[in-house]
Amino acid sequence: MKKASGILRIATRHIGERYTLGAKVPKNNDAWTGPWDCAEFASWCLFQSAGILYGCLRNDADPAAADAYTGYWQRDVASLGAKVSLAIAAATPGAFLLRYPQPGMTGHIVISNGAGGTVEAHSSKRGVISSTLAGRRWDTGILVPGLHYTAPEATPTVTKPAFVLRLRKPRMHGPIVKKLQRTLKKRGYHPGTIDGSYGSHTVAAVNAFQIDAGLVPDGEAGSQTLKALGIALPR
Repeated sequence: MKKASGILRIATRHIGERYTLGAKVPKNNDAWTGPWDCAEFASWCLFQSAGILYGCLRNDADPAAADAYTGYWQRDVASLGAKVSLAIAAATPGAFLLRYPQPGMTGHIVISNGAGGTVEAHSSKRGVISSTLAGRRWDTGILVPGLHYTAPEATPTVTKPAFVLRLRKPRMHGPIVKKLQRTLKKRGYHPGTIDGSYGSHTVAAVNAFQIDAGLVPDGEAGSQTLKALGIALPR
């Protein structure tokens, strides 16, 4: 059984390489050096380390053409396992942490370094980076079946972000959403009706801005996106 720590070793070699949203990566090409997107990077590192396809449209496909996406990672953790707490994933080298995609958008996935940090294909502005889990929103930790994981000695708390606007039911709404919508419209993006309700049109406008600004393109307006728009977090 392959050790999951091998995923982290492989990922770390690619820090500094280029990110392109929607880039397609042949999982069996061990000489690939980018461009990457987050899901393709995660699935490529996993296949290179352990020969396992996971998080792809078809996990039994030709590895050269297997298409990875955060939504397929969400599907696989639900049907194949193994979902774990954020704290366990944060303390386990080679574990993954996933932010589910909003409808019609991409999510985000990172590789845990086992010490509260990450290696990830982050954004067009930053490329593949080493970063931290703290203060960011995650939906689940993942231990891919078929790998040997080292049991963590401690499970640190993964602090949540202070504030994130995203698509929810019922919808998030209020003055901060209206300000966001007005700011996006002034910048040439189209958030729909300026009604203070964080719906699908606002998500799409946020996503378009994030792509242009080189941020993580997930349609969620957290501290980095609001700061880039010149909007102060509510107190």
